[in-house]
Amino acid sequence: MKLLLTWNGEEREVELAVQAEACRFRIGAAEGVAEVRAVYPGVYSILMDGRSYDAFVERTAAGMVVAVAGERFEISVRDPRRWSPKSAAAVSGMATLTSPMPGKVVRVLVSSGDTVEAGQGILVVEAMKMQNELKSPRAGKVVSLTAREGATVAAGQALATIG
Repeated sequence: MKLLLTWNGEEREVELAVQAEACRFRIGAAEGVAEVRAVYPGVYSILMDGRSYDAFVERTAAGMVVAVAGERFEISVRDPRRWSPKSAAAVSGMATLTSPMPGKVVRVLVSSGDTVEAGQGILVVEAMKMQNELKSPRAGKVVSLTAREGATVAAGQALATIG
């Protein structure tokens, strides 16, 4: 999974692969593996490169503050596949909603021609027994709606267009 990590004001792309407690990560050219265990809420034990670390995580309005080895880091994590007000502000013109993965359309929440707001649910796709609500990236009108309830969809398939 790829995430955008803002670390003390600097944005970096992070790639994570989590299996049980082992977490394989890549930040730029740097790669590593860490074992992470929750000790208490907000307290984690990390084993990496034969060294043990305690991480203390405090959630804030902007993201979180993480303290490790006496240093504090302000961190926010954003999944670029998810809708956010920040990403919606950058969208103009026509916006096409596509299926993030293969699945089945379980609900269509709007009709062609409807007016929608930024962040409003358009349809729900079920994949791997999880339902994902796809939201409008901008305010506008539903120009086309190709998704039908019960239809099987492929990853990247266009489901709706907002203009």
